[in-house]
Amino acid sequence: MSLPGHHRVYEAPAFDTPPLPPDMLAGKVALVTGGGSGMGLGMAMALAQAGASIAVFGRTAETAEKGAEELRALGRPIGAYVGDVRKPDDIAAAFDAAERELGLVTILANNAGANYPVLAESVSPGQWRSVTRIAIDGSFLCSTEFARRLIAAREGGAIVNNSAQYIWSGFPGDAHSAAAKAAIATMTAAHAADWKRHGIRANCVAAGFFPHARSNTSNVMEDRTGLMIPVGRVGRMREFGWVSAFLCSPLAAGITGETLMIDGGDSLRRQLMSPAFEPPRDRENPWGNVP
Repeated sequence: MSLPGHHRVYEAPAFDTPPLPPDMLAGKVALVTGGGSGMGLGMAMALAQAGASIAVFGRTAETAEKGAEELRALGRPIGAYVGDVRKPDDIAAAFDAAERELGLVTILANNAGANYPVLAESVSPGQWRSVTRIAIDGSFLCSTEFARRLIAAREGGAIVNNSAQYIWSGFPGDAHSAAAKAAIATMTAAHAADWKRHGIRANCVAAGFFPHARSNTSNVMEDRTGLMIPVGRVGRMREFGWVSAFLCSPLAAGITGETLMIDGGDSLRRQLMSPAFEPPRDRENPWGNVP
């Protein structure tokens, strides 16, 4: 499988040529949940590139500190804090520590999450909670802690949440994650309405396929997957991060309560004539195999 010769693939700019000015978020402090790896680290890198100090909030000290080390190479003040986003006391402690070391947190990026393929009829209550509580409870508890502090300080701020493109379509083997990510998108709109008079904006990024170190994918798989996406490639972590940082920046001062989809047109793939549908339970992997 290959792209036709006339199909042009446009690549994202290189990481060292970011689209946002390096001082766009100067003086701002961003707390990023799940910021030590994956898409959370992608958001953190972009926010740091735009001038923000970063508080990496992770489940384990090893992952949080590893991500913090990568971020320090960008020359910004960075802190690493350990805790569980499902526990209000851990969240409050992370905010307290970040404020002492870096300053008042005025940007929150909710990325903490978990996902794995399992058919809906096989999901145990424990599996359901392992995905939904981190995503829904974690995003809610972190957002409300963030908002209460800013309201008390009479300061405005911005929240950016990590959702997914399949909240509108579902995805085989992903009932737990689709439900959680859809809740995040509607929660974003509700928070934007609740906190608009306090100058707190809340937006969401619904991402398609953005491979990263924890994706457990090969370059061959990513290349083949990219051929099935209308733009001809998978997403680049840096562009996901830049879109997220944009939504937290003054350039997006008039945007709140929105969910922005960045999926390379993947949601447009539906067509009349397609290969025969294979039921998820008949597949080796419910998420499907790359041809």
